[in-house]
Amino acid sequence: MKLRTQTQTTLKAKLSSTLKSWLPILQSGMSDLEDTLGEFSKENPYFSVQSNIAQDFSSQSSAQKKRQQEISRGVKGSSIENDAIEQFCIQEESLEVTLNGQIVPPLFPTRSSQEIAKQIIENLNEEGYFDGDCEQIAQACGKMLNAPISATEVEKVRKRFAYLDPPGIAALDLMESFCFQLDNLDVPSEVYTLTQEILQDLKNHTKHKNAPLYEKAMKIIQSFKNPPALDFFQKESAIIPDILVLEEKNNIQVQINEKYYPTIEIQTQNKEDKIKLKDEFIKTKIKEARDLVDALEMRKATLYKIGLMIVEYQYEFFKGGEIKPMKLKDLAEEFGHAPSTISRAISNKFLECSRGIFPLKNFFATAIDEETANTTIKDFVADLVKNESKQKPLSDNRILELIEEKFNIKMVRRTITKYRAQLNIASSSERKKLYKISAPSV
Repeated sequence: MKLRTQTQTTLKAKLSSTLKSWLPILQSGMSDLEDTLGEFSKENPYFSVQSNIAQDFSSQSSAQKKRQQEISRGVKGSSIENDAIEQFCIQEESLEVTLNGQIVPPLFPTRSSQEIAKQIIENLNEEGYFDGDCEQIAQACGKMLNAPISATEVEKVRKRFAYLDPPGIAALDLMESFCFQLDNLDVPSEVYTLTQEILQDLKNHTKHKNAPLYEKAMKIIQSFKNPPALDFFQKESAIIPDILVLEEKNNIQVQINEKYYPTIEIQTQNKEDKIKLKDEFIKTKIKEARDLVDALEMRKATLYKIGLMIVEYQYEFFKGGEIKPMKLKDLAEEFGHAPSTISRAISNKFLECSRGIFPLKNFFATAIDEETANTTIKDFVADLVKNESKQKPLSDNRILELIEEKFNIKMVRRTITKYRAQLNIASSSERKKLYKISAPSV
């Protein structure tokens, strides 16, 4: 697969004349781009900015539906394509209302199962994962119904959520969410079995690449939503991706989402203006307007190149694997700019692929120092918790000490707390309770 192609604009040749306008334009998100250009137009009467951003959600949703249909090809006989398209529609009901409407027979045939299910819904976090306490839910429902209810019964009801919409809801973690989503699909048993095997060791999915149904299984995994409540996230405004990664068969293409780019119209059409072009002020302003047009093209070329680099380095991610942290320093060296400049360039930019819409910054490691990235620290935290004593879980202060000892860096405790929250790891006291609950059951 050949991803490297010649970009239409040579950045270095244009940089000297358009650097002043290129950097602010590059660093602006798609939703802010028109405002940035508008600031330039305040001091220049010889160009105007025409908006191409859809003003209503229906037309915007149609464009996104069309792109998602192109992106989501290949999974037949299931509702995956429709689910992928629907994620761009306006959400009219909350997650809680949507789930409560499904707490009915035959999946929840008794009042007991229905009350437990409602309590489970109340214990979902904003991403749609279950972070409640089965024992506490059992006690609360037992008092309400005046009947003994066990934590085991609560767990059985929770697992029925695998068959609710949105798929993957109420799972304990990412892998269980993927398993829930798989159970929700109507796929041939052979494909189901292989997909389940791959999910058990997703990092090493390529060991199954010689299996006849490998491509179908990976297409299914790529379609899974993460997190499960993604469609219900509150959005102040629609996200417009800058980069589109389209996949058809084994060919991955990178495109710039030019549909929403504003258009700059240079106003030099009447004879009077052509005569006035001899005036130095007017000539300067016309040149500035043309430089802005060049800067817009340079923005596209820069993001296109970034998109190519992401796809090349993150190829396994676009095939259903995990993101490998890239270094901003490597990208900065490629462009000949400081990492801080590139960091601002990818800020508020998004990439759309068959797995959803992702901020560009998700593909890059944020440097803690020159040698250590925050993804490395997070992996270390996850490993510490995974192997910690169940009787005496590690506190954030102890984790901090181990990190400073391991990596020879200085951090503050609140950073560890933040990383732990991002990893969906409970506090040491909460983990101790969970360990006690889970210890008797096998």
